Amino acid sequence: MFSIITELQNYGNRAVQSARYIGQGFAITLDHLNRSPITIQYPYEKLLPSERFRGRIHFEFDKCIACEVCVRVCPINLPVVDRKLTRSIKKKRLENYSIDFGVCIFCGNCVEYCPTNCLSMTEEYELSTYDRHELNYDQVALGRLPLSIQQDSAIQIISTNYKKMEEPFDSRISIIPNKPLPLHTMN
Repeated sequence: MFSIITELQNYGNRAVQSARYIGQGFAITLDHLNRSPITIQYPYEKLLPSERFRGRIHFEFDKCIACEVCVRVCPINLPVVDRKLTRSIKKKRLENYSIDFGVCIFCGNCVEYCPTNCLSMTEEYELSTYDRHELNYDQVALGRLPLSIQQDSAIQIISTNYKKMEEPFDSRISIIPNKPLPLHTMN
């Protein structure tokens, strides 16, 4: 007799606990209904990368002393440094420098340990290509500074903090004139 009563109490407790879990999930769903969508129309709108974002590496040829510290600290020995030893002045001279971004893991060790600060990380993250050989950057390609997202007038910048967006999503202006936003992103 008492076992039946305790089983009913356990069943009631489990039913109440299940209802509580369902209520918590429903509360989260209702909370998300008040939020604005976070869909980004990528080619026309871009997020600003964070301050410490590790993008493509920028290289300054004139500052490099060919010490090869970047090669030694790289976990995959990626930077290729071609140097020539000038015996008359007993100094190394840099001939060629290249990095294959198809293999690079963007750890930032080369930038961190470079004694002359000739390497730096940029905010460029659009490195996709159809041919992996195009990702092998030599000193000329590494020396080019990318166009900053903030300076590019062809795109709309979206802050990374979505709650501070001033305009509602439906009233955003499309970058291409006379072309509305796709229907699947509108509320």
